[in-house]
Amino acid sequence: MTADDARLRIAALSAEIERHNRLYHLDAAPVISDREYDALFAELTALELAWPHLASPDSPSRRVGGAPIDGFVQVQHAVRMMSLDNSYSEAEALEFYNRLVRLTGLDSIHTVIEPKIDGVAVSVRYENRSLVLAATRGDGVTGDDITVNARTIRRLPLTLPPDAPPLLELRGEIFMPNAAFRSLNDEREAAGDARFANPRNATAGTLKLLDSRIVARRPLDIIFHGLGAHADLNLSSISEFHALLAHLNLPRADRLWHADSVAGILDAIRELDSARRSLPYETDGAVVKVDRLDLQAQLGTTSKAPRWAIAYKFEPERVTTTLRAITIQVGRTGVLTPVAELDPVFVSGSTVSRATLHNEEEILRKDIRVGDTVIIEKAGEIIPAVVAVIPEKRPPGTHPFDLFQHTNGCCPSCGNPISKSDGFVAWRCLSPVCPAQAATSLKHFAGRKMLDLEGLGDIVADKLVERSLVRTPLDLFHLTLDQLAALNLGSDEEPRVFGPKNAAKLLAALDRAKTLPLSRWIFAIGIPEVGESAARELARLHRNFAELFSSPILTDLAALPKGKRKEDHPTLAPFRIAQEVGQVAARSVLDFAASPSGAAFISALQSQFHIDPQSDNFAPQTPDSAAASLFAGTTWVITGTLSEPRPTFEALIRSLGGKTSSSVSAKTSFLLAGEEAGSKLDKARQLGVTILSEPEFRARLAEAPIANPDTPANPPTQPDLFA
Repeated sequence: MTADDARLRIAALSAEIERHNRLYHLDAAPVISDREYDALFAELTALELAWPHLASPDSPSRRVGGAPIDGFVQVQHAVRMMSLDNSYSEAEALEFYNRLVRLTGLDSIHTVIEPKIDGVAVSVRYENRSLVLAATRGDGVTGDDITVNARTIRRLPLTLPPDAPPLLELRGEIFMPNAAFRSLNDEREAAGDARFANPRNATAGTLKLLDSRIVARRPLDIIFHGLGAHADLNLSSISEFHALLAHLNLPRADRLWHADSVAGILDAIRELDSARRSLPYETDGAVVKVDRLDLQAQLGTTSKAPRWAIAYKFEPERVTTTLRAITIQVGRTGVLTPVAELDPVFVSGSTVSRATLHNEEEILRKDIRVGDTVIIEKAGEIIPAVVAVIPEKRPPGTHPFDLFQHTNGCCPSCGNPISKSDGFVAWRCLSPVCPAQAATSLKHFAGRKMLDLEGLGDIVADKLVERSLVRTPLDLFHLTLDQLAALNLGSDEEPRVFGPKNAAKLLAALDRAKTLPLSRWIFAIGIPEVGESAARELARLHRNFAELFSSPILTDLAALPKGKRKEDHPTLAPFRIAQEVGQVAARSVLDFAASPSGAAFISALQSQFHIDPQSDNFAPQTPDSAAASLFAGTTWVITGTLSEPRPTFEALIRSLGGKTSSSVSAKTSFLLAGEEAGSKLDKARQLGVTILSEPEFRARLAEAPIANPDTPANPPTQPDLFA
């Protein structure tokens, strides 16, 4: 491999790993198994060791977890929260133990083995015996303050006994017990809401909620397994730590195993593997830790994980069943996705009767045919997947799958023709009136980061389209209380109505949506290639939909010649357009505006519903004024303790045309550093990033024009302090 080959592969692996980090840590929607993720990570680490000069400071190998979620105050951990290296075989467990012996010089190492709970990592801090903070792991250094939500967990003490240490920070997992999860899903289905896929998704989704009243109705639980910052505490081992948890009535694992040899560790792991289906929570492995704390300190850590602990991941449970049929789902953008319809089979804690087949190319690669006996597992013990077929059990007369032939070349939802573009694997339905696309568009429109329409879950969206009450998302604004209250979420034989209470909540949410800012509406429309960040950038550049859909900025951007950068274009350069909005996104917005469905949307929004969303972060760099916003195009990272909550500063920066990030990189323009700033400050200094204290920030802020939709397009020129 040449240096250029290594550079390209490192970049590709880094981008792929970061994508999976976001899916797992931010969206709680992983698409690959832990084993596949670890294989990517191992390849990246090996390449960086072989080519150290190509390793970026922003490499995923130097990060832990994912970025904190917008909407919560962010706090720094007093002691970094690390993840664990994974092991998948007894040989790797042997290698781990032998490494401990070699590094310590001891003949035998006492270890503690405990269940690895599949939940959400959390740090809980007690000061003067009172709970003062609960925070998610986030990126390991900074997490989200979820104290209000954590306080609703009934097993989590709000105060500790009088003899507790004055400072005690604990690490653990918030989870949803299996029985409670099943009950919650039954309740959601009865209310017309979508079922959660698994307990971890339910837990992660619950902790993201900003309304703790809703969180209080969710059956969350917590178990502690580690120690963070502390004072006046003299412990020598993990065993003593668990005794302390018991003494303070803090929730902990019901059972631990102890071992002084590899044989003992493997016996404990096997016993836990056999018993895990009877545990009240989901677990996907065993955690093996060195018991003595002095040895833990001696062994130390890598940049990612402690050397004194490892997570032994259990093999995903695999079962066989029969593939009875292949059905086709139609997504919001018209993509046709094949789905395996299976004989129901119990796997990894739940009954599975369907599994995604991804696309026609994947089916052909694995030679999956209707009638086959197939092997099923849950990727990451979450997503049902067809791993392989058993050819010797294939019945006679089967045929390779052909999606076009299977559908007779027509969309299974609307009957219109399907097509596949050259170079793409996905078949699409291009009909603007496809009901399946209408339902999925409706679900997207109602999402938490879009218009946040409380009460509009998957089942409600499906039934609104099925009952011909809604064809496009804007039809929601025509609905009446009587129509919604009488909506049948069941069948004609077993009706189940939405009800007046739920109907009133949805109508109230629709009223609130009318006042939401332009960026939320842009994201809600679901324009291809326009995500949340791109929507905010488009709202920075345009006051409203009228400006957006007749935008000379986007026209110039879409027409950029091949190889021409927007930063070098004479009319585009002053706008400092963020990378989220490129030529493809610009064309997509303009294509939407020119399409019949787009034109109908724009017309109906204003003429029928009198909705005219305005930008809440409008701050373009116009050609006539290079300093229309001192912050435009700049990227900020905020760290340390400031005089106001961090979201206040983030909102202010965005309102002036800048954007915020959770991690420092070469692309960071400024670091706003409060008191007790930590590793981000060190990294900013190493990279030469401009660092501002809060007083310096406010001094420069006083010179910046405050952005709002009524600001003239060409304000007086000012010195560009943030160029």
